[in-house]
Amino acid sequence: MKSLIAAALMLGAMALPATAQERLSVALDWTPNTNHVGLYVAQAKGWFKDAGLDVEILPYTDTSSGTLVATGVAEFGILSSIGFYSQRATGADLTVVMAVMQHETGRLVFNGEREDIQRPADLDGMTYAGFGSAWEQALISTIIQNDGGKGEFETVTLGTSAYEALANGTVDFTLEVSTWEGVNSVLLDRPQRAFRYADYGVPDQHTTYLGGNGTWLKANPETARAFVEAAQRGYAFAAENPDEAAEMLIAETGGMLSNPELVRASMQAIVGGGYLQDEGEPVGLIDADMFGNITKFMFEAGVMRDADGKRLEEMPDVSTWFTNAYLKR
Repeated sequence: MKSLIAAALMLGAMALPATAQERLSVALDWTPNTNHVGLYVAQAKGWFKDAGLDVEILPYTDTSSGTLVATGVAEFGILSSIGFYSQRATGADLTVVMAVMQHETGRLVFNGEREDIQRPADLDGMTYAGFGSAWEQALISTIIQNDGGKGEFETVTLGTSAYEALANGTVDFTLEVSTWEGVNSVLLDRPQRAFRYADYGVPDQHTTYLGGNGTWLKANPETARAFVEAAQRGYAFAAENPDEAAEMLIAETGGMLSNPELVRASMQAIVGGGYLQDEGEPVGLIDADMFGNITKFMFEAGVMRDADGKRLEEMPDVSTWFTNAYLKR
């Protein structure tokens, strides 16, 4: 009898994993795309598992990734920069732990065959296809005004339908991510021209972040470091191996990416444009000056609001909004 019990205990022990995996979840800011490549590379390479983590990449929902992280539904999330700044200003429990994109990937675009648009001031009185945020008004007005225009234009909120509207001439201009929609416009043979924000007085910024729940981070510093370093390793691999990383992203997302050609071309644009890494710096490093400059711009433009929707009266101390402490340096 004792031998049977001992055998059963041995079998039970053999069925258990050698080390318990701590479960974490990470929310996405959109359907899977190349901004998320480092997470999927780390998953495919087993680097989360090697760090003692069982990581679930949550499917995208209508609830923003920032909200999911701030409320504790997910420990981490990919966050758009403007979304993060806006939510953090209201007091959301969010802390940025890694910069996914080192520089501004957005740009103002219009049909490349338009002869009547040669400079931002020409956009006065034209129709903009927008996405419904206060940031857009501040951004575009600044660009036009810094070129000598009034900064007055009509807005129709179309969301992702903006790109079809631009192509068929229903609207005059819109905003896009150069490394995704911009790449797709080339693949679709839709000539475009663009104005870069930084050429007209808008500070450069990290456009995408990895962020965590602030309370959870303080309570779980070692687990947080393990996750962030594994994700950082994934993005570093992608920076060195864009083609292989693209194939991993396609495979790991199980058919959700319906245009593999776009994924591959996007990875080339991201790495070729130097968006994942600045020379001499580790992947993911958050630049304090860049962070401060863009938040100051948003504050002065009246975009940052408190929990009651009122414009912030004082510039917040944004040095507490981010940390590089979990990155491998």
